[in-house]
Amino acid sequence: MADNHSPQVRSYNMSRIRSKNTKPEAIVRSYLFSVGFRFRKNDKRYLGKPDIVLPKYKTIVFVHGCFWHCHENCSDFVLPKSHSDYWLPKLERNRIRDAENVAELRKIGWRVMIVWECELKKDCRQEKLEKLATKICQ
Repeated sequence: MADNHSPQVRSYNMSRIRSKNTKPEAIVRSYLFSVGFRFRKNDKRYLGKPDIVLPKYKTIVFVHGCFWHCHENCSDFVLPKSHSDYWLPKLERNRIRDAENVAELRKIGWRVMIVWECELKKDCRQEKLEKLATKICQ
């Protein structure tokens, strides 16, 4: 199956994908800040460079994109039909690395929470963010 875009357009599209300061991260950070939480963002001292670190609560929050982190049973995660020999191992490595990072962080005493991109859609965003804030305080 051929790519729908020219190599130049594909290159431009891929160059716009960022690993930090994404829109879903900004939504979560904005909400947490508005309800009084103070945090560090993208702290390189911890495994996986967590998106949000709340030292006071010994909590780490990862905001995962459904595609890049293989969100199971999610309509936003669809394996690419072309170049599957490239994408399958890459996405599987991401999934395995995420699980290892979470396990290691929990082992050293951190509470780890994951917010998925699909949970931040407008119709369910507020409920998810309120639950997150409640879990952090527990």
